[in-house]
Amino acid sequence: MKRLTLLLSAYYFFYFALVGVYIIFMPKMLLDLGYSASEVGIIYAAAPFMRFLLPFLFRSYVALTPKVYVISLVLTFLATGLFMVTVENFWIYLIANLLFGAAMGISLPYVETIALASLSKSHYGKVRLWGSLGFMGIALWLGKILQTPQETLYYLVATAFATMLFGAAIVKYDTVKHESAQNDAAFSLGRYWAFWLSVFLMQVGFGGFYNFFTIYETEHGIPLEMVTWMWSFGVICEIVMLFFQAPLLQRNLLHILQFATLVTALRWLILFLFPDSIPLTFASQSLHAVSFALYHTAAITYVFSLYSQKKLAQQFFLGIAFGLGGSVGALLSGLIYGDYLFLVEALITLLAFAALLIHQRRKKELQHV
Repeated sequence: MKRLTLLLSAYYFFYFALVGVYIIFMPKMLLDLGYSASEVGIIYAAAPFMRFLLPFLFRSYVALTPKVYVISLVLTFLATGLFMVTVENFWIYLIANLLFGAAMGISLPYVETIALASLSKSHYGKVRLWGSLGFMGIALWLGKILQTPQETLYYLVATAFATMLFGAAIVKYDTVKHESAQNDAAFSLGRYWAFWLSVFLMQVGFGGFYNFFTIYETEHGIPLEMVTWMWSFGVICEIVMLFFQAPLLQRNLLHILQFATLVTALRWLILFLFPDSIPLTFASQSLHAVSFALYHTAAITYVFSLYSQKKLAQQFFLGIAFGLGGSVGALLSGLIYGDYLFLVEALITLLAFAALLIHQRRKKELQHV
């Protein structure tokens, strides 16, 4: 168990360091290379869209086996290498992002299922926080040393390589069945459609933050290094929540999701009202502890309890939330980018809260059928 804990910690560290490079620095890199805001939105819709499509493939045709998982790790690394030679051409670079999104959409649900099956709720949070450390560490480091746009790609390749190495070592600890879900009639998205709508809308609301927060704040006069500290402060708050959240997760998970969704709407409203205020932007970033850390853990734990097909359920969570929601959020934020971006995100997040209320009512009705 100790060795598995170390391997999971290392995987999360480098996987989310990879995500940090991709989310925090590469959008600005693309703008520096001459991409428009709408083109950045399209690029950042590509990878999430592939994460959305994949679960349907695995639902009907493929089982998420250790072999498929290892192939996804290798493809992630190869895709980052392709970025280096395709970034000057929008369409070819877009294709490389589709491959990257498909590969990334396989590996994390596989590892999350192993972690949830092997670790207690309190232990999971303390292992998962290493992902937050990786995200924060890369943000602080690159915020200080980046000098040219192309340097961003070198760090992307390096973190992908480390993710592949540590991820492959986790395979032997997989004890979850790998059969295809195609004959499992009990697996139904429609049964809990309001919940899936809510997680979709929640991530649409994150689109402006993930893809344009750095650009939004620097355009309002905040220095880039200060923005990296804002990213890092949010992650520090996330880490604290992950470390101490276990007692909260013993409560009603659906109520936790509702609370976290409302807090997230407040977070985006603060960014809309006070975009050039450093103290209030830091205050909004402190809410990342609830809107990401607590929400994410409660959501994947809730999904884990709803379905018997654990890996497929996690794939659909990643696919519908970070996949379809992330894709639509990236496209939408690219189209509406401007002073009202985070007001729109706040309104979308309130719709996610309303969908959770509908889910709560429908679930009670289903339990009495």
